[in-house]
Amino acid sequence: MLDDLGSARNTDQLQRLICNCSLCPRLVEWRRKVAREKVARFSDQTYWGKPVPSLGQQDARLLLVGLAPAAHGGNRTGRMFTGDRSGDWLYRALHRFGFASQACSASREDGLELIDCYITAVLHCAPPQNKPEPQEIARCRPYLARELQLLQQVRVIVALGKLAFDNVWALSAANATIPRPKFCHGLEVSLNFNRTLIASFHPSQQNTFTGKLTEAMLDKIFERAGRLVNG
Repeated sequence: MLDDLGSARNTDQLQRLICNCSLCPRLVEWRRKVAREKVARFSDQTYWGKPVPSLGQQDARLLLVGLAPAAHGGNRTGRMFTGDRSGDWLYRALHRFGFASQACSASREDGLELIDCYITAVLHCAPPQNKPEPQEIARCRPYLARELQLLQQVRVIVALGKLAFDNVWALSAANATIPRPKFCHGLEVSLNFNRTLIASFHPSQQNTFTGKLTEAMLDKIFERAGRLVNG
């Protein structure tokens, strides 16, 4: 599967490869189990149950990197940050700052379009308890690496959470001799290819319910991203 990455000339071709990936047996088994057994509130829905592709256009200047699809969010709907509380927070913020056509993302057919923005994740399959294993991260990382190559117009990368931050940093070869900064919300660092990496707490319920991340804090991230994107 990964041997074919070099043949992916654009993000559409790359997403087709991602959707057919089966490199991680534990994740394949889990995503299928969740899609088969479901939960009561979604018992009447057909789950996606496959690797969730990234979302957005190849000429986007803003890139968002999350952790992984939620078991009953992206793994159900087939779209990143769609159908769960994290997505509710994220798309409201993106809409406020002109990066999304609407403030709600409920399904692949709801008409939402990203504007100058592209959304991906460290993993494209939902992990049990939202905790991927190191080897699963390593297997999925080449997809993110290829996206960073194909998305040549990207000027700002927002990493949602420490895991996303660490993986983007690791894939930035120009920073190989520079100590990795300590992750903190609002951290801003320069990468190669004239890109800026901004760190943000992930809009997970663990962070939003406890007040660790507020909507005002998330707004500041995208306000800053917008200023950088527009020069």
